[in-house]
Amino acid sequence: MPRLSPPTVERARDVIALYPQPRSALIPLLHLAQEQDGWLTQDAMEHVAELLDIEPAEVLGTASFYDMLFTHPVGKHLVSICTNIACLLNGGMELLEHAEASLGVRAGATTPDGEFTLEEVECVALCGDAPCLAVNWRYFGSVTPNRFDVLVDDLRAGRLAGEVPPHGTLCRVGRDITAWAGAAAEKADAPPIPPSPAHGGTVLEPVASEKQSAPPEPQPASPADADKAPEHAAAVEESGEGESESSG
Repeated sequence: MPRLSPPTVERARDVIALYPQPRSALIPLLHLAQEQDGWLTQDAMEHVAELLDIEPAEVLGTASFYDMLFTHPVGKHLVSICTNIACLLNGGMELLEHAEASLGVRAGATTPDGEFTLEEVECVALCGDAPCLAVNWRYFGSVTPNRFDVLVDDLRAGRLAGEVPPHGTLCRVGRDITAWAGAAAEKADAPPIPPSPAHGGTVLEPVASEKQSAPPEPQPASPADADKAPEHAAAVEESGEGESESSG
């Protein structure tokens, strides 16, 4: 079973540097390991434990707790069909039964060719387009049996490779490490934090787009002004002010 590859180890160390305590990076590192192999091998979990200086049992305990992490092999495409209330009322159970018949496996199993693992889930947060499913956590709504068959055919032929990466890949967009924490702060010169106004810093003026263009909101009258209101109203009525507005 493979350990983490050198490129994955480099990414793992960058992630660890984001946290004041290395063990806080456990779940992100497990996702990196799962991206590498499609599931969490024993060797990979032991390697994660070494990187974080924790016991392998702690890694396994976390990996076995979360539904998005798999400690056993799964297919290249994890098909998660929702049967919660919105989908259930719109044919979710029928869709699951069709998927089982179409793929030739029951929910929880993997096809012999290793392409698909089918699972029944509670909700994929796409209730407005029920019935819905997710493939490797990419969402598809208003799925009919016919659309399911088309989706499976497209996945198997690789026509959706640009939209649906292999199982385990949460994000294909890299990022620059911008947080200065832990080891990163020791290896690089972090930019100084400007002093607050209370300690001699400069109060920044908002840019033009942030300034209010509308007049300030009227505030409640003070008690003294409220006492004078009847007298002021009588004076206005006697002088005739406002008649043009009311007559218009």
